[in-house]
Amino acid sequence: MDIEGYKAIIKPFLSKKRYHHSICVSQAAKCLALKYGADPQKAETAGILHDIMKDLPPEQQLEKMEHYGIKLTDVERSAQKLWHAMLGAAYIKTELHINDQEILDAVRYHTTGRKDMTLMDKILFIADFISEDRDYPGVENLRKAANISLEKAMMEGFAYTIADLAGEMKPIHPDTIAAYNQTALAYGAR
Repeated sequence: MDIEGYKAIIKPFLSKKRYHHSICVSQAAKCLALKYGADPQKAETAGILHDIMKDLPPEQQLEKMEHYGIKLTDVERSAQKLWHAMLGAAYIKTELHINDQEILDAVRYHTTGRKDMTLMDKILFIADFISEDRDYPGVENLRKAANISLEKAMMEGFAYTIADLAGEMKPIHPDTIAAYNQTALAYGAR
């Protein structure tokens, strides 16, 4: 299926704002893929589908996760903002018959990151932060960092996420900590 087909599929699931965001993320992901040597079509597909389950009410998300056999950890249960990523990956695999592991993993980990992130994981993770519709303090710095290197942008993205969660005294997903530590050890300040 082409990107227009996926746009038609996601539209009924999402608010106008979230639909626009998904289009912006797909465009950012495609640009990053072209810049960093990943498959632009896969990146665009992951971008358009990444939030397909985000606007579902929490009860429905939990119901669907149970249906797909997704087991939540205590940290995941406490962080509703993470649910749509796990559920989205399961949904697009089962219902849209997308079996490309790069796309599935990028969607699955776009909220948390993970240790040993693939190029596609990194691209979607950063595209979600820097898409054209994003407007938050520091977004311009992150966009500049993404133009220099994905790793620099990831360091800034993880630092932003971790500081935000810690500031609100919320748990931080172990995958985020592992991804941050791995990236910091390899590319952080020296």
